[in-house]
Amino acid sequence: MTLRYPFSAIAGLDELKTALLLTAVDPLIGGLLAFGDRGTGKSTAVRALAALLPNIRATTGCAYHCDPDQADSMCDACRETVKLKIRNIPIPVVDLPLGATEDRVIGSLDLEKALTKGEKAFEPGLLAQANRGYLYVDEVNLLEDHIVDLLLDVAASGENVVEREGLSIRHPARVVLVGSGNPEEGELRPQLLDRFGLSVDVRTPTEVKDLGRDRQAPRGLRTQSVGLPGNLEQGRVPDPPANRCRPQAPHRCGCAGCHAGTGCSTLHPSQDRWLARTIDADALRPGAGRL
Repeated sequence: MTLRYPFSAIAGLDELKTALLLTAVDPLIGGLLAFGDRGTGKSTAVRALAALLPNIRATTGCAYHCDPDQADSMCDACRETVKLKIRNIPIPVVDLPLGATEDRVIGSLDLEKALTKGEKAFEPGLLAQANRGYLYVDEVNLLEDHIVDLLLDVAASGENVVEREGLSIRHPARVVLVGSGNPEEGELRPQLLDRFGLSVDVRTPTEVKDLGRDRQAPRGLRTQSVGLPGNLEQGRVPDPPANRCRPQAPHRCGCAGCHAGTGCSTLHPSQDRWLARTIDADALRPGAGRL
């Protein structure tokens, strides 16, 4: 299991977090575009949203995890099955890398089965994996034109149609398209821009007060599961352990306190570990972030 940065611990991106939550409440809102400076945490916020999403009902063994309660949105294989087996799966959040080929995005002929068994089978792509979930494109303004055209067709129809190499496949591809990028690296095509229902401008915080909130612990934090101090139960994060330099010790950083001999005011490794343990407490708690 991959531990991601907690969604509730991200500070200074309130508009982006609100927009992401809106797409989770109503996937038909039309997707989200987040443009802003590099390093502001856009990708971190999108990937952290996956921990908040609830499970969905899907058919067992289906590559497109069709909804068993909606026959009109099923693939052909699920429609032909008499009795469907149902399972609960997390809502998929799939990354579309810039270097992805057309075959990887829409799917292609399964070469392994074609060479070993002589069967002509379809290997689903990223659009199939992201069905009923999120398709995240980092640096969406740098995507190649032919990949943008594919996304436009899928976003408009909700289906992925593959007609190539003797294959004729049509499967559902209802995705929430989320894109991020830096406007200084290139403009986004107007046709793709129209496919995003929400747009957020993310800027680097310039004020000290914007770099962190008042140090409040997440509500309902269970300290016994991670061994944190008991005063977290009152909703306050305790002060970090003192770790000041001794005047006679060599200077370990360039702060004014070290040079003056009054003690270091910066975070040292032991304090960094304390801060990371405090921030990750909400993510490590079993069942945290589930709706």
